[in-house]
Amino acid sequence: MPQDYVVCMDDISVKFPGVLALDKVRFDAKPGEVHVLLGENGAGKSTIMKVLAGVNTNYGGRVIYKGEEIQCRSILEQRERGISIIFQEMNLLKNMTVAENIFLGRQPQNATGGVNWKKMYRDARELLDSIHSTVSEKAMVSTLTVGQMQMVEIAKALSFRSDIIIMDEPTSALTNKEVDSLFQIIAKLKGEGVAIVYISHRLEEILKIGDRVTVFRDGKYIQTLNVEDTSIDELISLMVGRSLSEQYPKIECTPGDTLLEVRGLKQSAHPLKDVNFHARRGEIVGFYGLMGAGRTETMRVVFGADSYNSGEILIDGKVKKIRNCQDAKANGVALLTEDRKNQGLILEFSVRENIVLANLKNVMGVFGLSRAKEEAVCGELSKEMKIKTPSMSQRVKFLSGGNQQKAVIAKWLNSDAQIIIFDEPTRGIDVGAKAEIYKLMNEMKRQGKAVIMVSSELPEILGVSDRVYVMHEGRITTCFEQVQGLTESDVMKYATGIASDNPAEMGRNA
Repeated sequence: MPQDYVVCMDDISVKFPGVLALDKVRFDAKPGEVHVLLGENGAGKSTIMKVLAGVNTNYGGRVIYKGEEIQCRSILEQRERGISIIFQEMNLLKNMTVAENIFLGRQPQNATGGVNWKKMYRDARELLDSIHSTVSEKAMVSTLTVGQMQMVEIAKALSFRSDIIIMDEPTSALTNKEVDSLFQIIAKLKGEGVAIVYISHRLEEILKIGDRVTVFRDGKYIQTLNVEDTSIDELISLMVGRSLSEQYPKIECTPGDTLLEVRGLKQSAHPLKDVNFHARRGEIVGFYGLMGAGRTETMRVVFGADSYNSGEILIDGKVKKIRNCQDAKANGVALLTEDRKNQGLILEFSVRENIVLANLKNVMGVFGLSRAKEEAVCGELSKEMKIKTPSMSQRVKFLSGGNQQKAVIAKWLNSDAQIIIFDEPTRGIDVGAKAEIYKLMNEMKRQGKAVIMVSSELPEILGVSDRVYVMHEGRITTCFEQVQGLTESDVMKYATGIASDNPAEMGRNA
């Protein structure tokens, strides 16, 4: 092992039931660098990092840490060595304070054997100050934002005097301001000689903060490059094994009649203020806005997940009472939620059981559920969505994020929905899976369905949508009827409230 590497992993293999997750791959990290690990969902990125972190202990190969071969046997043992991981789904106890979470299981003790609260709070404060976090060490974790929880996780990693910190999709749920703060902390840690292993699907982040990048594909090592010597196009090609000349595939269709119309929608809980918009057959309507703009809240009302104070929802020109999700489904409305794990799937159920949930009638036989029909429907949809799973009986919680998202989409493809609402459909999934979802949305559009896409990614909004509504503080500030030639700057003026059309009229005659 060269002296300038803090860790080298060679010939690492991991097998799960029916799947070779890693096939003799390698990875290394140097002190004071950000080494990005890149690949499609299911490529093996998180799997190899869980080996290094002591989560996946059943592996083959060698791990050399600080010049000595080690066995990765537990997460606690690895942390004590100086290897910490911050999971995409953060593992903080919300009914405890920040300081208690940082020192959980190793609280400083006083002379009588009890917890030395004064020292614990003081030490927690010093750690938080070291990363310029203003979070109170005495605050309950349940009161923190996702970004603040991220800071607590970093402070916890530093409390182990970590030489390596693994960050798995750390910015997937952060605001732009929180992302900037995280990048400043990463730069500080680099300067102190800490190695950062950074897993992300946001390719623009790699060019901003990465030093080296390693690409995995289908459980195999592909290549390691210096970030300054590569490009997004090259990285995409290495990830998917083919050139993606067009990141946002688009088909041209002539929109049909208005299928969904929302008039004067008001909701005091979040709040929504006189929201008006429509969606026609054969088009993709984009919704953009900054955090808190009301995009998701609007879609939850349309799907009946939340109530509203006043307004009308029309489907095919007729006013419909959407009081709950069952009413929405009965009227042909489907919602793919932004939180696929908690709201889109039942994680303990199999892939097959999740897919058939939205339309059980489609798989009923004479004496109840027909396994043959289930297998036929799920097999066809799984093939269409290219879901990577050893079998339809696999519990969906064991699928990668991108394949979980495909399972959610397959569930709604099994329904009779004509109005399909996608809320952050590509969050946390790779470029290859994104392209497949865009193609699916285009196919729905070609079939004459009305597709609504809520997204925080402006390039995605501009690349996929036919029309774009922009929201700010619960209002629709404008509707762009033409996307061609539209710039991100044009949209941001309306998203920040700098510019606004008459919200009371927007969308009715657009």
